[in-house]
Amino acid sequence: MRVRVASVLGFTAVTALLLPACAPTSTTAKPATAPSPHASTPAATERSEAPLSSTTLATRLLSESDLGADYVRKAERPAQHDDVTIVGCPALDKLGDAAMGGSLDFPRQAKVTFTYANGSSSEVSEELYSDAPDKLSTNTGRIFGAISSCPTYQVVSGSTAVDIRTQKSTAPKLGDEQWSQFLTFSAGGRDSIAKQTAIRDGNLLLVVSGSPALVDRHVAKALAKATR
Repeated sequence: MRVRVASVLGFTAVTALLLPACAPTSTTAKPATAPSPHASTPAATERSEAPLSSTTLATRLLSESDLGADYVRKAERPAQHDDVTIVGCPALDKLGDAAMGGSLDFPRQAKVTFTYANGSSSEVSEELYSDAPDKLSTNTGRIFGAISSCPTYQVVSGSTAVDIRTQKSTAPKLGDEQWSQFLTFSAGGRDSIAKQTAIRDGNLLLVVSGSPALVDRHVAKALAKATR
């Protein structure tokens, strides 16, 4: 089965790490402190059922001022439509049309990527989606379940082959639902480790991906701003 990388993995932030030359990523970032739980009221529950527009989501993304002086916003990558081959992951094959279309291709979305330039050149990406809570839950669970069911598989694009190892991770107890995983990309004798954490809070889905330390540092801050 030949599909676009971005469709198979579901989240564009992690797929941006796939085919460039792999390089080790590490930081000495300190863990973030989780925000205080917000009170649940009938009015807030009612608001959470109505999807937010992409314009609204864009205003809730993290910015350089939220992150600090060592972060530089990256220009958005052009859409890539090259086909790739997924080898060794039947669960992704079973997604069929869902994988071909991108299971998290919600029309209401906003994305941003930052480079952390404090001696590491690591990256962290944030994606926000909004839709009916049950749809966000079902589609996110399908993608994470498919990927985590394959401890190892391979992505081949042209003459480039990337070996991928996956491992579930403990997600922070934030929002209504949480998913988290590590992905190790190996190519040309070099490894790159990324972490991906997704949090659903009502009608919002937050996905933070990139260097594990940066993901851990900023996921709570990103959720607090997204659900303000």
